[in-house]
Amino acid sequence: MTKAKAHPDQLGFVFAAPKPATAAAALAGIEQRICRTAATMLNSDGRRREHIAAEMSLLLDEEVSRGMLDAYSSPARTDHKVPMSRFLALVAVTGRLDLLDPLLREIGAALLVGAEVHTARLGHLDRQIRQLQAEKRQLEGSAPLIRTGGTGGKPGN
Repeated sequence: MTKAKAHPDQLGFVFAAPKPATAAAALAGIEQRICRTAATMLNSDGRRREHIAAEMSLLLDEEVSRGMLDAYSSPARTDHKVPMSRFLALVAVTGRLDLLDPLLREIGAALLVGAEVHTARLGHLDRQIRQLQAEKRQLEGSAPLIRTGGTGGKPGN
């Protein structure tokens, strides 16, 4: 098997909102897609699988072997499903966050990495500001001036 092309330095992000998996069999075959994704992660990493397994073992504080990685990434080994903890450790060790996003989109989620959360927060703040500005415009037409400096005005004037 030839090595998969290395991932780019910058992850592409799709701004379309993902739709949650709600239809019957919407996630059918997800194990095979996870298996292929694990294989791509392993094949695009220049290190030996023993080295990746050792790093995963340290990260998880449990034994991960090359044989396990081989089984997780083999479409023919349907009896070896990748536990979520090990899949996430594989993502972390290989740095292939770009391959996690498509799987998350299958359940209606999307991946933001690190400080990208701040960009999402900025967008949220902008929406809140627009909402408050609209409320302000609505009130401006009916809000009276507040009495100032002892002018003795009656309430409502």
